[in-house]
Amino acid sequence: MTGYKTILCAIDFSDHSKTVAEHASMLAASMGASVLVVYAAPSLSQYVGFHVPPNSIENFVGEIVSGAEKAMENFVAENFGNVPAKGKIVIGYAAEEILALAEKEKVDLIIMGTHGRRGIDRILFGSVAEKVVKSAEQPVLTIRPVA
Repeated sequence: MTGYKTILCAIDFSDHSKTVAEHASMLAASMGASVLVVYAAPSLSQYVGFHVPPNSIENFVGEIVSGAEKAMENFVAENFGNVPAKGKIVIGYAAEEILALAEKEKVDLIIMGTHGRRGIDRILFGSVAEKVVKSAEQPVLTIRPVA
């Protein structure tokens, strides 16, 4: 069996993130791995030009990141006390940022949640998990929410 040294755990701070963290923590503990917990904050740059000044968008994104950093610190402390773990906030499109960070940090496994959207919701919102699964060079473990 392949051993994992570094696991990337992608979260979105939804209620389902705790379940994803439980799986990442359990697997990391059993393998002696560390966990890199990541949250991708939206850049909102696509809204520049829609009568929204760039500095307003930058301030808003800054507030999102500041809040996410505090939330991440608490999340890591509450969910990864038994394994080495660190949190990281990135800005941009979630799938691209997760993939770039996985490559940069040379992680062995990506664990992330999926919302299990179907039909029109999937067409409108797409699937970050699907894009990561299709493009990642390392294995990806997806955790569906419990109904």
